[in-house]
Amino acid sequence: MGEHIVEIIIIIVLIAAVAWGIYHIVRKSKHGGGCCGEHEEAEKRIAVKDRNKSHYPYTITLKIEGMTCENCARRVENALNSLDGIWAKVDISSNKAKVRCKQPLDEKMLLRAVTQAGYAANKIEK
Repeated sequence: MGEHIVEIIIIIVLIAAVAWGIYHIVRKSKHGGGCCGEHEEAEKRIAVKDRNKSHYPYTITLKIEGMTCENCARRVENALNSLDGIWAKVDISSNKAKVRCKQPLDEKMLLRAVTQAGYAANKIEK
């Protein structure tokens, strides 16, 4: 009889572990995953309407610190793209943002936008 109780306990523990795993998989698929989007909807990308590169004669590359996932990259990209006359593309693999500007660069404004998004940035090159 003691062996049956142990077997029943093991089965209950296994069922609970599987249920817990399924719950978290479903939750991540609905609310986004990764380090910073686990408990919220994945942030929608801000699309830049003007994608003609010739309209953006000024460029700068920023080194972004603190990004660990695609949600982080999207937040930084959105923070920059929400600025007037800016078209940014963030590459999570290199932790860099290529920023195109229609007007002469205001580096402090760009760095402030990244900081307000929760990350740190340094200028690499113009």
